[in-house]
Amino acid sequence: MARALDLHNYIGHLIRRAEQVHTALWFRHVSREITSQQFAVLNALRREPGIDQRTLADRTSLDRSTVNQMVRRLTEQHYVSQVRDETDRRRTLLELTDEGAELLDALIPSAERVNEQLLMSLSESERPLATGVLRKIASMDDESPDGEA
Repeated sequence: MARALDLHNYIGHLIRRAEQVHTALWFRHVSREITSQQFAVLNALRREPGIDQRTLADRTSLDRSTVNQMVRRLTEQHYVSQVRDETDRRRTLLELTDEGAELLDALIPSAERVNEQLLMSLSESERPLATGVLRKIASMDDESPDGEA
């Protein structure tokens, strides 16, 4: 007979379920139009205005094609502006527009509340541990040049 995993002890399943919980909370309390990944893009552009798409992909841990699609969509919605780099015409530099900055300002308090809701399921002493463990797992592909830790 084939063996089956106990999914309640399988880290990949638990991470996927945690992401589902986060997505549901985000949709309910933050935005139905702006995803948490789009929020990460807007936030990165606030932190580093004038970066290019490759740098933006690195800062948000999103693949370049996803960032490309998001930037296109956010530009069409007038939240992001694109300008050719005068020193290297092959590069496009990105910044928040005034509307993008206003949107981000409006979303940040709700995003912080969702983060707090997720952490509230843990005891005070478990919170830094959980954040540290997730940060360590999330950075596994950063540890080697070929993506294999």
